Amino acid sequence: MATHWLRHNDLTKRLGKEMTLRVIIDTNFFLIPSKFRLDIFEELDKLLGRRVEPVILSPIYFELQKLAASKSVKLSKQAQLGLRLAGRCKVVDVERKVGESNDDLMFRLAVEWGCPVATNDGELRRKLRNLGVPVVFLRQMSRLEVEGGA
Repeated sequence: MATHWLRHNDLTKRLGKEMTLRVIIDTNFFLIPSKFRLDIFEELDKLLGRRVEPVILSPIYFELQKLAASKSVKLSKQAQLGLRLAGRCKVVDVERKVGESNDDLMFRLAVEWGCPVATNDGELRRKLRNLGVPVVFLRQMSRLEVEGGA
């Protein structure tokens, strides 16, 4: 009986490591590479210990497009790089409910889907953390860190 448990446990560990983890990425997270020279996709894989499926929600993608068209040259360039990085993500077409902000949308879907969110928004991080949803964020402008149980 112990042998069966060990085999099952080993199989579960192997399958768990091979499973892809969906991560919702916030607009501000796409600005990290241009500001801090950090490869967010490589760092997410290393931090979470498995292959990550980065997801950008359609309203977040549109927000990034607006920033790329900004009159601020610096912000526009950062957002343009963010858009190129967003091309490596799965774009999920979703609609916000009446009165729902982008943060509220990410919060709702993270809870529904049971997946982590990558954001540097302090208020959103707090809300997610209070519900036990894992949050990936930038620590000390040099590395990613996760709060919660990813």
